[in-house]
Amino acid sequence: TKEKKRHMGDTKHFCPVSLKENFVLYPGLSEHAAKYREKIYYFSTSECRDKFLKNPEEYVAHKEPIQAPPLRVCLLGPHGAGKTTCARQIAEKLGIFHIQFEEYLQQLILPKTKRKVGPHFDEEPEEDDNKMPILSQELEDFPQTMTETGAEKSKQEVELTAEEEAIKANLVYHEALPPEVLENIVLDWWRKEPFRSTGFILDGFPRTSDEAKYLSERGLCPDVVVYIQVEVSEVLDRLVPPRLKKWKERQYKKMEQKKKLKDLKAKIRV
Repeated sequence: TKEKKRHMGDTKHFCPVSLKENFVLYPGLSEHAAKYREKIYYFSTSECRDKFLKNPEEYVAHKEPIQAPPLRVCLLGPHGAGKTTCARQIAEKLGIFHIQFEEYLQQLILPKTKRKVGPHFDEEPEEDDNKMPILSQELEDFPQTMTETGAEKSKQEVELTAEEEAIKANLVYHEALPPEVLENIVLDWWRKEPFRSTGFILDGFPRTSDEAKYLSERGLCPDVVVYIQVEVSEVLDRLVPPRLKKWKERQYKKMEQKKKLKDLKAKIRV
């Protein structure tokens, strides 16, 4: 016997409660189905089904069709795979926001740290040749000056909040971000403007299974997840040469500065 064609609800096989509350297309499950006005609705969880049955008019279309959410994309891949370059091009072409996750974290604590933190930013700051001591008195007072400068710097350091400390630990030591920190960061991209109505490509998130689990538990489903896979040799060819060049330039400057300081001390002794 030919099975009778089912009349699907306004959101087809997507959960109407997730669409209404989180503005995401979350696939519903047949075991959580319900019938309303001769139409079948699928729900992501039994809780969503119960919400719908208590007040179905809140979740169905009335005069106009239910608006579909914008595109949300997660772009993943190893460091150096070219995620950011691809994400910028996709965002520009589709007219959506580009969010580079680690860069976003850096910007959250930058007002207090004054510099970016993490393995990729642990290089020693470049010294200014114009700041080299040129008087004997400056050389004699150099240790004291350094001590005073260190004390002043310590006074100027601003204490980080617990959330900022967690972000810094994540960037420096790759410690997992607590769910409450993710809640204050990630949730807005799905629920608040201008991201909610425009859409985005999220570059470099989720990075761990716990972060992916957080998205799933909160009902924050990306429409597309793309993983860029590259050979290790390609990543090395892309990252090593510029970093090696930068390191050589820094070492050369250090040697030049030491030579200048040595010559200056010799002149003062004479």
